Amino acid sequence: MAITSYERLDTTNDITTTRTLLHESIPLTGTIVSGTYGTFPDDNNIKNYTHEQFQSVYDYPFLSSSANHIYDLSIGFDEASPMSGSVSIVQESKKINMYNQMSQVLLGYTGSANDVRKFEIDTTLDGSGIMRESLFINFARLITKDQIKKGTVTVTLGTGSWATPFALTRTLTDASASATEGTANTLGGDYGVLYDSDSDNLAYGVVFYQAGLIALSTASFGTITDFFSNSAGTSSVLNTFVSSSITASTDAFRHRVQNVSFNNTTEINSSIYFCRVPHNKYNHSANPTYLSSSTIRVKSVNSDQPISYITTIGLYSSDNELLAVAKLSEPLRKDPTNELTLRVRLDY
Repeated sequence: MAITSYERLDTTNDITTTRTLLHESIPLTGTIVSGTYGTFPDDNNIKNYTHEQFQSVYDYPFLSSSANHIYDLSIGFDEASPMSGSVSIVQESKKINMYNQMSQVLLGYTGSANDVRKFEIDTTLDGSGIMRESLFINFARLITKDQIKKGTVTVTLGTGSWATPFALTRTLTDASASATEGTANTLGGDYGVLYDSDSDNLAYGVVFYQAGLIALSTASFGTITDFFSNSAGTSSVLNTFVSSSITASTDAFRHRVQNVSFNNTTEINSSIYFCRVPHNKYNHSANPTYLSSSTIRVKSVNSDQPISYITTIGLYSSDNELLAVAKLSEPLRKDPTNELTLRVRLDY
């Protein structure tokens, strides 16, 4: 059907934009990271790498075509940490580089080109409350979408013995964070502090909402002496950082993750077009079958008003090239006695 006339859209009165935030609850139970797909620590959904810098967790055995990447686990410490330079430390450079990489990407520099900001368990970034040893949970974009919703993060950790890690637990939340309060803005986006749910005065980590990353302090596990246990014996969390590889440390970390949950956010941007059909236009179809011998087919009496039915809206560029088509759910009757305003929404 040929188009014989167009209606120009006024950018002020006929076009507007809007943003919609959709949230989805994401529960990640500890059974996913340990015990569901094999015998700990050789779970089939845990992928280790030859570089041994981090460990990946999947929701199914990672060799399966249906497996989805959930998050990566790693550890690191600042080069100013007391454990830096310890005798017989394992993978020291990798652990320091991991900490520096995370802090540089997320926090940037203090002002000096060589002075990377350190993780702090507050939102001041004033050099106080520095978290020099950290355990990292880096979530896949698949589950965080555009960002993690502020105030919805919960992390439950087992602080019991190695044999029964969840006999005692510590739950960390960012309940004090909201869209406008309780967060700080950094190079890596907004971040909030994770507090012990039993005591708002005790902070044990931070969550970066847009980056989808949680950094936990080793103090999250208190003073337990058997954070890690194997045939060589037991060790505290700090001793594990020194004497064990990153892979072995993340295995011990997995053993104590009972639950991680949050709401993700999907941002939908929309352009809304109000297509106005005046009473004196579009009362005749451009389809050649609308007429027969110069007589309008849809009229029974010659003196009747012309009638058309609108079924489709086309959005055109300034040079009249068709860019988008919107279909109506049912034909709308149009004649000289009525006007229509049709709302077209494009999401992206």
